[in-house]
Amino acid sequence: MTDRMNISRRVLLGTAGAGAVAPFVLSGAASAQTSQPQTSMEINHAMPPETNRFKLGDFEVLVVKDGARPSGKPGETFGTNQSPEAVSELLQKNFLPTDQFVNSFSPALINTGSDLVLFDTGFGEQGRESGNGRLLEGLAAAGYTPDDVTVVVLTHMHGDHIGGLMEKGKPAFPKARYVFGQKEYDFWTDEKRVGTPAENGHKAVLANVKPLAEKATFIGDGADVVPGISAIAAVGHSPGHMIFNVESSGKRLILTADTANHFVLSLQRPEWEVRFDMDKAAAAATRKKVFDMVATDRVAFLGYHMPFPSVGYAEKLDTGYRFVPKSYQFDI
Repeated sequence: MTDRMNISRRVLLGTAGAGAVAPFVLSGAASAQTSQPQTSMEINHAMPPETNRFKLGDFEVLVVKDGARPSGKPGETFGTNQSPEAVSELLQKNFLPTDQFVNSFSPALINTGSDLVLFDTGFGEQGRESGNGRLLEGLAAAGYTPDDVTVVVLTHMHGDHIGGLMEKGKPAFPKARYVFGQKEYDFWTDEKRVGTPAENGHKAVLANVKPLAEKATFIGDGADVVPGISAIAAVGHSPGHMIFNVESSGKRLILTADTANHFVLSLQRPEWEVRFDMDKAAAAATRKKVFDMVATDRVAFLGYHMPFPSVGYAEKLDTGYRFVPKSYQFDI
């Protein structure tokens, strides 16, 4: 791993104490993005969900579209410390509508040759009525069964990342071991969440995550998941939010999870506050540090909520970054 990554890891870890955790609402197993009004996009259930497979050195990465959802009033989610006019102006400048935005949800499976490592699990059963929760379908379309997955890693414990851990009351990936962030797990399982705005999130973690704790390894910043994949603390969106550095045969990819939740509003204006960031100051500082690293090192990243297939690059632009989607870089 490069010296720059080591420096960046230390810097990111330093944000962990920045500010108090903001009040936060999760409804059941709903996600950090599901407490707002939502409508279902048209889904053709006769067709498998979108997937994208590409090589990263000797590894193979499969991205699965667990679902997508349009939501109204972007300024109520992004740039909440800005005027509605400023948010609308930035959207218009980037050829985007000002009255709606679309979030997609993209778990990723990495085949290292010795392990099949799944990062996050989507909405699961509770998302299917609204057209989400399609991870298992996507894995099947790519030729994998739940039994094939050997490691399940959670970047953090919001509902759109943990909802697919259980299926019909049983572990959805019965032969896997689990990797959870210690700080994240401790926060959400703490009984202190009862009676606070985070109580529903606490209940969701008790239902979906805690039953798997006996098969879990609890990690922090710098820990290795498997050879070639290591964790980096990137807090703010949640108390123990982590991103992951993936390296194989000289190729590198950063799984940035929910560091940025919109390819324009979060990247071009990383300092803007986001409704679902629990510690907004720490989240903004983390965005700047992570994407400065991504842009400076010219390394690809996979963002859970970036436009599918969720992989691209960040180019420095003014005080923020421009998202450059991948095309054929991984195919030749």
